[in-house]
Amino acid sequence: MFDNNQKIRILIGDDHSLFRSGIARLLNDDDDIFLVGEAENGEELIEKYFELKPDIILADISMPKLSGTDAISKIKLKDKNAKALFLSMHDGEEYIYYSIKAGGLGLVNKNIMQGELLFAIKQVHSGNFYFGPGVTQSHLDEIIKKYDKKEIVEIDNVEAILTDREKDVLFLIGKALTSREIASKLHLSKRTIDTHRNHIMQKLNIENLPKLIRYAVQFSNKPVHR
Repeated sequence: MFDNNQKIRILIGDDHSLFRSGIARLLNDDDDIFLVGEAENGEELIEKYFELKPDIILADISMPKLSGTDAISKIKLKDKNAKALFLSMHDGEEYIYYSIKAGGLGLVNKNIMQGELLFAIKQVHSGNFYFGPGVTQSHLDEIIKKYDKKEIVEIDNVEAILTDREKDVLFLIGKALTSREIASKLHLSKRTIDTHRNHIMQKLNIENLPKLIRYAVQFSNKPVHR
């Protein structure tokens, strides 16, 4: 149960300063919440998380340098107790799925009303999932089961479509490595890795980074790579 005498320390990650300012104003209206910092990209979010140790990360899914899902995945590798609530203009089942896979406890639409945002924050602070009103644990279980099965079929197609090097890159993306980290690991330039990433997205008809991450996470979790 939420302790009214304990302030919840929040770190916001979003690349739009006006949006961060708006969220900050909403949070400052609540006596139970204290904003400890802001980040404008995923790399800065990771740095500030370990510097400020907030109770909750409020992170946009799509950010420059490193996406919100990538950033949370990397944070969770070092701190399994980190709690994240994702923000997005999209809150459909697919987005719920990769939010959970990235280690998030919730996802809310950026058009959310103040009262629901505060409720979502307090739910996540208590260790509960929150993906909107009416989204129950059984519903989340169904989404995970549905998309896990879908991924098994799609990932089998990936094996036939991609080159060995592209599979290496996809595998490492799924392990939450940045393009620079992948380049170092594979002894290639960052530009070459970015080119491979673009080719992967073209071959698999992937139109956005969140979907690429979803593919990559599933691919990297296969029992045998290649």
